[in-house]
Parts: sequence; C-alpha cells; structure tokens
Amino acid sequence: MSSTFFKTYDQVGIKEDISDVISNISPTKTPFQTLIKGERVSNRLFQWQEDSLAGVGDNAQLEGFTASDSTMTPTIMRSNYTQIMQKTVNVSATADVVSTYGRAKETAYQLSKKADELKRELEYHLVGKAQNAAAGADGSSARTFANVFGTDPNSDAVISADVTVTIDSDAGTVGNQAGPITEAAVLEANQKMYEAGSEAKFLMIKPADSLIVAGFAAASGRTRDFAAMTKLVNVVDLYVSPFGEQKVVLNRFIKATEAILMDPAMWALVTMRPFTRELLAKTGDNDRHLIVGEFSLKHKNYKGTGRITNLSGTNPNLP
Repeated sequence: MSSTFFKTYDQVGIKEDISDVISNISPTKTPFQTLIKGERVSNRLFQWQEDSLAGVGDNAQLEGFTASDSTMTPTIMRSNYTQIMQKTVNVSATADVVSTYGRAKETAYQLSKKADELKRELEYHLVGKAQNAAAGADGSSARTFANVFGTDPNSDAVISADVTVTIDSDAGTVGNQAGPITEAAVLEANQKMYEAGSEAKFLMIKPADSLIVAGFAAASGRTRDFAAMTKLVNVVDLYVSPFGEQKVVLNRFIKATEAILMDPAMWALVTMRPFTRELLAKTGDNDRHLIVGEFSLKHKNYKGTGRITNLSGTNPNLP
C-alpha cells in the first residue's frame, strides 16, 4: 500500500541546522610566558652580565695590620640572539563576504587562530625542547635563541644547567635509565638552589608528573587530608619544603624529560619586535596578511633555576 503522507525524506530544500558556535578545544595557556616579565632590546644579539660574591672565610686582623689586596673577580658576560616567528593568512575576497556560521568574517577568524598558534609555538620554543642559540646565516639558516634547556652563544653553557639534578633509575640495565619525578629530586634541587643563593617560587611540570607529585605524601607514609566536606581533593598546588614554598604549575608544552624549579624574577621574555599584523602586497582577488614578531629569552643569573632531568614519560602536546 502506498503512503498517503509526505515525509522529510521526500522534501527538497530542507534548511541546514548548523551551530553558530565554533568549538576549539586546543589549549592556549602558556604558563612560562605568563609568569615572567618582559624586556625590550634593540639588537638581534643582546648581552647582560652576572656576578656573585666571594665565599665567606675567616677575617680577623692584627691590631695595626698592613692592608693586603683582596682577590677580585670579573663579571660574567652572557648573551642571546633574537628569533623571528611568523604566520600568514591568505583569504579570497569572496570568502570574506559570504555568510558563514560561527564567525562574521573569515579573515578575522583566521588571524585570531594564527595569533593563538604563535603564542603556543613561542611557549614551545621557550620550554618545549632543547634549543641552542644560533647566529643564523644569510639566506640559509634562521637565527634562534637559547631557550631554558639550550646553550648560549657566549660560552656554550646551558643557561639553566648550573643547578641540575638528574634522575637515576637504573633498573638493572647498563646505563642510567630515565625514571619518574621523585620528591627526593625536588628536595635536592631545592637544596642546590638554596646553597647557590637562589630560592624557587614555582615547580613547573608536565601534566603526567602532577599525578606523581599529588602522591608524594602517600608514597612516604605521610598522611594528607583528602576530604573537604563533600569534595574529594587529590591535588598538590603548593609544595612546602625546608627551603621554601613552591606553587606547582602544570605546563602542557614543557619538555617531557624535564621539570624546573624557578623564580620568575630570574627570567625575562625579551622582545625586539612584538607580534604585529601587516597587509602584504596584493597579487589578485585575495588578501594576504602577515603576523610577525621577534623574541628571545634572558636568564639573569644561571644559578637562579633548578632543573630535574632524565624524567620518563612523554608529553602528547609536543611534536
């Protein structure tokens, strides 16, 4: 028997039902950039000096003593290069005038996306890998700055390696195997920093390591109050050690094998050119926009940061 009523399957021209909101779950928080302050420079190679006091010693003189020369040491010259970063957006004139869901104008939407991508990539270049300073070469290689785990151009020193604790988890095999972050390593790094004259304010770790840090107390037989009325709390956001307090900060973009104990005052995000947008020369029925900036990193004193290295695990947010 044939149907006598008309169904949606028979209709032509049904209006599409598309949400007017575009959902983007990609994370844009950049903790290292957020914590440190900024400085401006006017040269692609910039320099600064660091110094320290002589160690303490006995100092008792005879009455009427003859003055003797004290040992004096020069300052240490540090340096870094700036690095250029860019993104382009190329949108046809038609794409900018058609009616679209979720955005008023395609160019504006794409520029906003690229700006967020640059912010994430800057964080990656700061803490996501070991990147050494390089002067670059005209037309063949890009200039790069030494990041938290990289070597500077002046002495080939790792700019945060003066205070380092390496995880040693030799599981019966030849060589030191990578292992999980431990409270002992955090305490050792704290102690080394304190003895060097610095004190950490933050412990920056990858997300997977936060689960281990949350279990520090239980792992050592100490008790924690997990219950707070109707809430079950299992997080450590403030670690109190004999050498001071550190806020625990998760960073999705930190190098998987590293954790850092840091005082933000010891670092500066250096800007030679802030991110700006430029309209490039028109070559047809489209508009090309360039977002470009030039940045670097300054570690004011190489003893001001502690590294915990050789950690096991991966960071899924990194290439």
